[in-house]
Amino acid sequence: MASSRGGGDDGCSGDGEAVVFSALPEGCIANVLSLTTPKDTCRLSLVSKMYQSAAESDTVWERFLPSGYETMIPESLLRRSKKEIYLSLCDNYILIDDGDKSLSLEKRSGKKCYMLSPRSLTIIWGSTPKYWRWGSFPGARFAEVAELLGVCWLEIRGKIKTRLLSPNTMYEIYLVFQLRPDYYGFDISPYFKVGVGVSGGWIQERIAFLDEEHHFGDGCYPNYQIDFDNKMEVELGDYYHVRDGDDDEELEIYVLETTGGHWKCGVVVHGIHIRPRQHPGDSDFAFSDFARGRLVSDYNLKR
Repeated sequence: MASSRGGGDDGCSGDGEAVVFSALPEGCIANVLSLTTPKDTCRLSLVSKMYQSAAESDTVWERFLPSGYETMIPESLLRRSKKEIYLSLCDNYILIDDGDKSLSLEKRSGKKCYMLSPRSLTIIWGSTPKYWRWGSFPGARFAEVAELLGVCWLEIRGKIKTRLLSPNTMYEIYLVFQLRPDYYGFDISPYFKVGVGVSGGWIQERIAFLDEEHHFGDGCYPNYQIDFDNKMEVELGDYYHVRDGDDDEELEIYVLETTGGHWKCGVVVHGIHIRPRQHPGDSDFAFSDFARGRLVSDYNLKR
């Protein structure tokens, strides 16, 4: 009996032979790519011109954009392709929540990165001009930064709704700051107690230092972060977010030095950065080439 040669809904021909993936219509390939990651999409775009064309599709990049992005970005950007919008959100942050936060995307995964502005933080004595000064600062991300003029009780706290974070993602949390040339007090009361965790639950605590010039023992020390115009950052902790969208919990973050009793001065607080953990060996090579529109033929990978 002759078998049917018609295609089946299971992706196989009528006689049970698998359909060659590259023989699928471009729209089908685009749908499949949209279920991967931006990094995988860029790698697969090197397979053939058909794959590259599918990888340029708005269908693919719409999946990688955060929900509600249309209301967050400038109107001029809405007229561009979804890939261009995605790359813009990777290379440039946008201010949200009336300037209290910034949002950007991690390039390889599309996961969301946030920064909490100084004004969105709870800073003890922050409204007292004798102790803290507010104002603009060269290269700052937000309209105002908080400059410490002098306190012996230093307490900074921030919160963010966990539903804003990308699911199944390990986040790292950093305090972004600068030290004035005339700063003092951090070698006398050197360590800070810092913590990250869900409000009302277990808080992961550790020791951190803001002074990079002196090493006092085990703990987290600051380093320069090129993404923040040579400002410094110190890790406050990490948090693995599992759920997506429906939870109403808050992630609590704090920086404390309240026991030493010594006066401190000269820290400029730029905010708290919350970003997906980077893995050793991650490379932008395929993504960078794809973002620049480099042709598949440049790699001599034509089919």
